[in-house]
Amino acid sequence: MDGTNGEPKTPVKTAQTTFRIVEALKSHDGATVTELANHLDIPKSSAHNYLRTLEHEGYVVQHGQQYEVGLQFLDLGGYARSKERLYTVATPEMERLAAATGEYANLLVEEHGLGVFLARERGENAVSLDSYTGQSVRLHTTALGKTVLAYLPRDRVDAIIERHGLPAKTERTITDRTELFEALTEIRQRECAYDREERIKGLNCVAVPILSDGDITGALSVSGPVSRMDQERIDEEILPELRRAANIIELNQTHS
Repeated sequence: MDGTNGEPKTPVKTAQTTFRIVEALKSHDGATVTELANHLDIPKSSAHNYLRTLEHEGYVVQHGQQYEVGLQFLDLGGYARSKERLYTVATPEMERLAAATGEYANLLVEEHGLGVFLARERGENAVSLDSYTGQSVRLHTTALGKTVLAYLPRDRVDAIIERHGLPAKTERTITDRTELFEALTEIRQRECAYDREERIKGLNCVAVPILSDGDITGALSVSGPVSRMDQERIDEEILPELRRAANIIELNQTHS
């Protein structure tokens, strides 16, 4: 049974350390034994044993003195994504959406209070971004995430805020709880959300919900540079395409 904020009452320390090592390798884009030991405040001998075990199991690779996350995680991630029905039914519409807008089409779901990019499709004019399939982001920093929050029960949103906070990604990120809830009310009223450089400077995004029997299952968005994603284009071109795609995904999600 979970304790406060989803934490286990009797955590397995070795399991926690293992995953913290993997997360550290990811956040540091690879690390040496010494760097990991210093970062996690554990003995070098322990860090070395964990890394060698992970390497033996195929989850870590070694290049000289550097250890990096291995492609074995790609197998797990691909399997997990293939089990998501939303991914299967959304992919064709996302391809059409990216082709129609020329920008990035993005699909996000909520898991453990974070937003996970379940799929991304790149249009011919899309700019390069730091986002990738499988990446986790704070929900309050994106149009996709705010859309999800807007359709979750209030107590669930409160729990997510308590667990993950409202840290800023840019100077435009909403970091005040009252302001966030006001924004979520507006999102439900207009049935779409905007991200105006709230996670990445120079990038605008608009998102719509994907619902099943009134419950939020994910959010769909189009993102692009501020110079191309002005309000007129969003209203006249992007939103109609987004809502068409979301409607088809919802129908296929329910009936196919």
